Amino acid sequence: MAFIEHNENGLVYMTSSLIPARHAFTTRYGGVSTGHLSSLNLISGHGDEPENIRENFRRVAALMGAGPDDCAVTKQVHGAVVRLVDERDRHVCLSTVPYEADGIATTTRQLPLFCFTADCVPVLLYEKDGKAAAAVHCGWRSSVGDILGEALRQLKTLGAQAQDLCAAIGPAIGRCCFETDDDVPEAITAWLGGDTAELFVRRADGKTLVDLRAANARRLMQLGVPAERIDVSEECTFCSHEKYWSHRYTKGQRGGQCACIVL
Repeated sequence: MAFIEHNENGLVYMTSSLIPARHAFTTRYGGVSTGHLSSLNLISGHGDEPENIRENFRRVAALMGAGPDDCAVTKQVHGAVVRLVDERDRHVCLSTVPYEADGIATTTRQLPLFCFTADCVPVLLYEKDGKAAAAVHCGWRSSVGDILGEALRQLKTLGAQAQDLCAAIGPAIGRCCFETDDDVPEAITAWLGGDTAELFVRRADGKTLVDLRAANARRLMQLGVPAERIDVSEECTFCSHEKYWSHRYTKGQRGGQCACIVL
């Protein structure tokens, strides 16, 4: 298992060796946005020009073999809804998304799935024989709401069993930098049924450092995904803020990257 960096015409992205389907975890590199949003920003609402976002999205969609108006996307609210999407959910770039869902799943071929992050945990799920795929945004609230449990429930309705899934958990804020109050470790402990060994580091000032990537990997194992089919990136978006968008490092003055996959 390994995450591999690619550079195609200046577009820098990561992939997992576990997932044979076309997929990517993007970085800040390879777009046309400028200033504090330089250069590959994929989200609106942070001051970027619409034409820049569209061109950035076009470049990433092209990696998936699609156009910018041919992809299914999340509309993230830090909830635990996972939506099944198909041809009817191809989204016109920058138009209003007509649903709220922090995860999307499909069996539709040539329909790229996109979720967006800037410290939260992106998870791509792939059925080993290519039956289904999902893209899931796992912030801590979505995580403790058991969005991965919901994702696997939805994938099961599509014919994908937990033991046949591969998972790639992409770059996100690491335990080194995810400083929280007591509400976060308490919620994670309840969510994981107390199975939290090595997930937390308690500091003398009363704060706790939390490994949210490892917590989501542990939940996948609880749900029946084999450990050898779970790949976890070691890159921290806060530490590597030059390479990735980090909400915490920039205090909200940032763009967003994506995790995407296509059957």
